[in-house]
Amino acid sequence: MIMLLPWSIIAALLWAAFFIKPQPVGETVQPPVLERRDQYYGLASNGDKGLWLAGSGGKIVALSPNGDTRLLASGTSKSLQDIATWDTTRGIAVGNDGVIITTGDGGQSWVPTTNAPRSEVANKLVRVRVAADGVAWTVGEMGALLHSTDYGKQWERRRPEEDNAWNDLALLGDGQIWVVGEFGQMLYSSDNGQTWTEHKSEVESSLMAVAFRDPLNGMAVGLEGVVLVTRDGGQSWQSADSGVAVHLFDVVWDAAHASWMVAGDQGIWLRADAAVSDIRHGRFDSHDMSWHTRALPTPEGTWFAGANVGLWANGRWSPVGNHASQPTE
Repeated sequence: MIMLLPWSIIAALLWAAFFIKPQPVGETVQPPVLERRDQYYGLASNGDKGLWLAGSGGKIVALSPNGDTRLLASGTSKSLQDIATWDTTRGIAVGNDGVIITTGDGGQSWVPTTNAPRSEVANKLVRVRVAADGVAWTVGEMGALLHSTDYGKQWERRRPEEDNAWNDLALLGDGQIWVVGEFGQMLYSSDNGQTWTEHKSEVESSLMAVAFRDPLNGMAVGLEGVVLVTRDGGQSWQSADSGVAVHLFDVVWDAAHASWMVAGDQGIWLRADAAVSDIRHGRFDSHDMSWHTRALPTPEGTWFAGANVGLWANGRWSPVGNHASQPTE
């Protein structure tokens, strides 16, 4: 019997393997919507419904005013570099490999655009800007400068392909457009992109973002702490001392506080007065060296997105946590 004991144990284990099925215990654990590995390159207002974030792996997250986070089904695994909205129902996101997706139902579903002009070399789209009546512009690698007038369904190229990357553009109205890119290069159009004037700034660093507070006063920021200012509608641009040497990735005009806000590397923020005669800088958190590529002024403060997401208000940094974890079906 002692000799038969091991065989009986083996037989019992085999019987259990074939006939006893494991039963789940408790609820299935859902991953958090905002994961530590996430990177968010785009940030847009969704009106009174909150914010939309777009980033790595095709992730789009809706952040409600009460702090709830909800994963939207973007339908793509390509990293999204930017996102914009016309209203609370219509939005657009662009990203790697020329991906362009649009929504007309508040983010419940996203439709890919398949007819946008493409390069045989590289197609990353890094910024998208929208205007009234379905107008959209997007820029990126290989001189990509694309225009749509139907909420992102159809696109046309407004500049020939070239070995240059455009990083941002500002739509001033009345057909005026400023574009900034690599090696301090700029473009200007006064006729809604029908013709362009090339402008070389006095800096060699790549310009990453441009914004105007009115048709005359604008600011551009770039790598190595570059800040350029115009007070004559772009006829001339002057360098301003930012006080930092880190890369600067975005600039926005905060009308409520009559100031410029800049997002940068190493947890750095910049704030400047309307005339850009006084530029101040600081770090969100002495223990946080995260980079941020987007800034968005709101009544409660300025939101920043990048290696992490948070609100900067009254000198206090409040990173976003997870209050919900159910993705959109």
